[in-house]
Parts: sequence; C-alpha cells; structure tokens
Amino acid sequence: MPTTVLVGLQWGDEGKGKIIDFLTERSDLVVRFQGGNNAGHTVEIGKEQFILHLIPSGILRQGTLNVIANGVVVNPLALCHEIDELQRRGVDVLQRLRLSSRCHLLFTYHGMMDSFREAQLGEGKIGTTKRGIGPAYADKASRVGIRACVLRDVARFETLFRARAEFYNHLFTNAEVGTLEVENEWEKLRQAASVLAPLVEDTALLVNRAAAAGKSILMEGAQGTWLDVDFGTYPFVTSSNTIAGAACTGTGLAPHRIDRVTGVVKAYTTRVGSGPFPTELSDATGDALRRRGSEYGATTGRPRRCGWFDAVATRYAAMLNGADGAALTKLDVLDGFESVRICTAYELDGRVVTDMPTDGEEIARVRPRYEEMPGWLADTTSATTYEDLPEAARAYIRRLMELTGMRLEIVSVGPRRDQTFSVGD
Repeated sequence: MPTTVLVGLQWGDEGKGKIIDFLTERSDLVVRFQGGNNAGHTVEIGKEQFILHLIPSGILRQGTLNVIANGVVVNPLALCHEIDELQRRGVDVLQRLRLSSRCHLLFTYHGMMDSFREAQLGEGKIGTTKRGIGPAYADKASRVGIRACVLRDVARFETLFRARAEFYNHLFTNAEVGTLEVENEWEKLRQAASVLAPLVEDTALLVNRAAAAGKSILMEGAQGTWLDVDFGTYPFVTSSNTIAGAACTGTGLAPHRIDRVTGVVKAYTTRVGSGPFPTELSDATGDALRRRGSEYGATTGRPRRCGWFDAVATRYAAMLNGADGAALTKLDVLDGFESVRICTAYELDGRVVTDMPTDGEEIARVRPRYEEMPGWLADTTSATTYEDLPEAARAYIRRLMELTGMRLEIVSVGPRRDQTFSVGD
C-alpha cells in the first residue's frame, strides 16, 4: 500500500482537510507533520461540520490511527480543548490518536510573544494568527524548547515550564507589557498533562513499522507551499517547512518510503494575512469569489483575499513538491461567472516572467498576465464524475493541468464529503 504526502500548492486554505477526509477511506494512518494550531482543516459530513486544528483529519474515520508527529508544535491546552470538543460530538479520539514524544510544546507565553512582535512591526506586520507558532519554533531552534516527552514526568515538566515562563515574564516586564500568571497557567497544564501523557510515544517507530508492514499512510500537511519558511513569500510566511520534503524530517520516515505526492489547489486563489499576492482582486469579482466560496479563515475567521488562479505560482509549487497529481477544490465557486481568467505569466519591471521570483519585494511588484476562458454558467455541485461536468468546466481544468504540469486525480464541487470524486485516465 502507498505512502502519500498531501500538501497545499497555494497560500493555504486549499481544502486539504476535505481531500484528506476523502482519501482516509482507504488509509490506515494519517500523520500530521508540521505546523501547529494556526492551521484549520474543515470537513463536512452530512449536516455536521468539523474544524480541526491539531488533530489529523483522519480522526473522523473509524479504524484510522492518527498521529501528531515530531514536526508539529503542540499547544497542550488547545489540543485538550479539541479532544474534548470532538469527544462531546461522539468521536472516539483517545483510542485513535498518538502524540510524538519529540513534539515541541507551545505555551501561552509563546502567543504573548507573537502578539508583542506583531505590534512592534506595525504596518509591516506578518499577519500571523498570534497563536505563538513562530516563537515556539524559535525556542526549538534555540535548543530551549520543552518536548512532549516531559508530559509523562510532571515534576520535570513543572521545573522546565516555570523556568521558561520566568524568562519570558522577564522579557515582558522589560518591554512594559502584561506578564503571564504562572500559577494559574501551571494548574491548567498539569491537568492537560494527565490527559495527554497516555497518548505520547515514539511515533517515528510507529510510522516506520506501519510502512514496513505495508500499511497505507497519508501524510497531512498544513498551510501551503507559498507559506513555507524557505520557499514562500518571505518574510510573509509561516515558521515551518510546508512542502512535501518536510514530511520526512517531520515524521522520521525515510525519503524512499514516500510513494507519491498529491497537491491540493483551489480553482482560484486565496490568501490570509499580509504579503504579496499577484492575482488579488480588490473589486466586485474578488468580493464575489469570497462570498460564493465562504472565504473566511477556519482558525481566525478573517476574510481571505481572493483572486484568479495563478498558474505561475502553482507550477513552481508543483515542482518544489514533486506533485504527482492534483486535487482540485471549489470548482463550484466559479459556476456563476460568464468568463474565468488564469494568470499565465507576470510582468516585472518591463520583463515577461514565467517563473516565480525569489524576492518577496519583486513578487509584490509583478503584474499578472491573464488568459480568459468562457465560463460554464451551470451548476456543478451534483456532479459525481468528471464526465458530469460541463464541457467549459472540463476545458478550464484541462488548461490548469497543462499550465501546471500535473495530472488531475480528484475534483471537489462542494463542501460535503459526497461532493468529491476521483478522476480516471
């Protein structure tokens, strides 16, 4: 059985949670390999909607084991809240979830530092979720982080937490901002440790043994390629590597164990937060995309910036990830447009550019060059096969695949689980 890495090829919010849920019907393990609770994956099953932040989307499938692997930074309080919410809704989480002993933990003081840094940046702020992801990864890289293995040793956990909380409170005091109330925070963390400790294990062993046994493994990425800390629109990025290569370092699974990469793309493009966005539409069309697509952040509720499909950025992202195939989401959002546009090149300082620039300042200056195609002005939400789609919609999809160099594997035409279908040859 294959090991598949599933990643977003845009600026996140591509609908990965829905595609992961679709694929987990035939997956034994779903493994989250990076990010934190700054991500939100939305899955609709019947009339119920689930928004997941740390727990892999496979938790909604019976018989699927879910792993939060070492590349994730985990807020223990947020994870406990998510577990409680799912269990209240009848999902058996504790029997189907494992937490890597190597995960770095994220605390309230990380979120406070995140907010402080954003305030200091003023108009140049990154637009983070202020969940503390960056400061938590910074502690990890500085070798002063606290890992999930200490959840099994409460006395040691308390000593380490109090020392780091004191360090941060010293910084906050010098900056003349509010400090963390350590006693109240520790009491909440002590209770969280009692819930999470039984879930902690060496998940590198777990995942490698599953691969050796021929189990079907789905690696779940968060955010999107253009938020990758190395390859994204730096500095307006997240603090982890979001591309497929991070699945190996984020789980401990060797590269030769990866069989395929599936890239998720919307039929148009969105972005949350600050930073360059070449195809952004600040007009009625952008508003229509936002309204039709319900484009509001699953984690923050912030309205997403919307624009036409960017083939330049997506083609480069497909290359970085080695995407074998594409899962195309939210095709139905374009149902009401008389014509649709695709960005096929950029103009940069008088030059035509067909590859994504490296410098974020340059990306901010590009002007998109568009190709226009007829819309289909027909409802696609009841389609269950590729052949059910209007010819104009199929022509649009064929052009997207031609421009990005990918093979179409999956199409989604609505938010429900039953509005997704596989595509044959």
